[in-house]
Amino acid sequence: MKKFAVAALVAALSTSAFAAQGDILARFRIANVNPETSVSGLIDSTYHVDVKDDTIPELDFTYMFTDNIGAELILGTSKHDITSSGSNIGSVKVLPPTLTVQYHFAPEGQFRPYVGAGINYTRFYGLSDNSGLGLSVKKNSFGPALQVGMDIPVTKNVFINFDVKKIWIKTDVHSSVAGSDVGTLEINPLVTSVGIGTKF
Repeated sequence: MKKFAVAALVAALSTSAFAAQGDILARFRIANVNPETSVSGLIDSTYHVDVKDDTIPELDFTYMFTDNIGAELILGTSKHDITSSGSNIGSVKVLPPTLTVQYHFAPEGQFRPYVGAGINYTRFYGLSDNSGLGLSVKKNSFGPALQVGMDIPVTKNVFINFDVKKIWIKTDVHSSVAGSDVGTLEINPLVTSVGIGTKF
């Protein structure tokens, strides 16, 4: 009897958690945005700029075109402290809506891994400059994005999600004191997240 009950529970979860064509998956995640900072030009040789990480809430939606193929849009914004040679010189906010096309390997399974690739559009805003250099950044950036993750069903319509993304983001930095661009800043964060999702 116990074996039958366990088998029935597993079968029910496997069937009810099936992400089928036409389903919309919604996830709420907590994400750590950890920049892999790279700088060039004067800001590299003179100021040794670094961008710190931030942990944020994130919302995303996936539409399943087929049982295996979906498209995900993630929404979230982060604020990053900027340092120069270890000293804080300001902060900047980043809004990087990212669209990926995903392949789900086992939509009927108890563990549903997926991979994705796509593009991000990043909007820089809310720059706070304490450097005295009159720094500003180009506000728009486009770059690629890669993704790997997994959904694990808990109930009929609820699942746990683990997700990792690599996003490429860069911007030009201008100094009003120097009267010119002083280099290029690449943030290129690794976004690691965990959350809960549902389908409808």
